[in-house]
Amino acid sequence: MIIAIDGPAGAGKTTIAKLLAKRLGILYLDTGATYRVLTLKALKDNIPLDDPFALRYTAINLNVRWEEGKIYLDGEEVTDRIRSPQIDKIISLPVSFKEVREAMVEFQRRLVGTKDAVVEGRDTTTVVFPNADYKFYLDASLSERARRRYCDMVNKNIQVELEEIKQDMEVRDRADLTRDIGPLKKAPDAIFIDTTNLTIEEVIERILSYIKR
Repeated sequence: MIIAIDGPAGAGKTTIAKLLAKRLGILYLDTGATYRVLTLKALKDNIPLDDPFALRYTAINLNVRWEEGKIYLDGEEVTDRIRSPQIDKIISLPVSFKEVREAMVEFQRRLVGTKDAVVEGRDTTTVVFPNADYKFYLDASLSERARRRYCDMVNKNIQVELEEIKQDMEVRDRADLTRDIGPLKKAPDAIFIDTTNLTIEEVIERILSYIKR
């Protein structure tokens, strides 16, 4: 069983998907995190972010593992580093290349294999797992999404400005919506949930209500 969750940054995908997978006792995969890991790897190895072929080679050879909710790149824990404002600002470039996205989609599918899983991230319902058993599209107002990201950063002792996060999100949204390969969009058969005024538990219960049917 594959449960795919899509939507823009700050809509609650990651938190909801993690808790849902834990509740169901199945695998959790954040496809967006794999692109963040790729971007961090490119920065560490001085790989040009505008070189799709070098990035594709890097994607094919990524040494990444997930353990107890933490992400490791080349044996080093990078769970928080891939969520930094630095990565937020530049990730739109490497994810825009067809060659890179094709390599990463194959990588993501291999990570899931034949396991039951909750998979979340942009284009998860339309490109990565278009035949998922259940599809959900989460969204929220831009102001609320920026507030959530700001709170996440502050809790991790990362100094940021709320308005800067909001502006970065607007740029990221525009790039995600208009890119030629794997643009952010709601799959026709995905269930839409506006999380703006819902608690985490309310969103989870709403998703579970569809699965139980």
